[in-house]
Amino acid sequence: MVSREVLTACRRGDPPAFEELVRITYRHVYTQAFRLVQDRQDAEDVAQEAYLRVFRGLPGFRGDAQFETWLYRIVANTALTHLRRRKRFGELALEPDLEQAAVPSEVPLSDRTVDRDAISKALQGLSPSLRTVVVLKEIYGLSCRDIGRELGVSEGAVKVRLHRARQRLKQALFEGGGRFEV
Repeated sequence: MVSREVLTACRRGDPPAFEELVRITYRHVYTQAFRLVQDRQDAEDVAQEAYLRVFRGLPGFRGDAQFETWLYRIVANTALTHLRRRKRFGELALEPDLEQAAVPSEVPLSDRTVDRDAISKALQGLSPSLRTVVVLKEIYGLSCRDIGRELGVSEGAVKVRLHRARQRLKQALFEGGGRFEV
């Protein structure tokens, strides 16, 4: 968490304070960018562009929200702009019916665990539009309304994408009734 003193110094234009801000937040910023763009080089570019936007926007930061929330939104917007520029963020394609017969399992779904690699692989298998919604909702805790504003879509569209993404993740992680260990 960035201290109030560091933020105040950054708002005054103090370069060492901004370096400290980047040092404190870079890991989280890069991780969020990578989860959204799914490419290391692109994530570095997104992080750099996000920090430029933060630097330019800090004097106008009012503090109505926590700094980290403001920063995460800047990173998300920067990543989405990057994806659009690369034409990797298309409209939600017509998707096949997901209703399949449930495969019975002796282990209830609620008792299964999944490792990080399996989740990461499943996220990579989602389209950018579905992955973005899941990451912003489940990892960064944005509301569907806020996600809709960030993406320029209705709250209902966000809910539909979130539902489809969760279905696909569930299918990818638990297909065949197998059990994953942490």
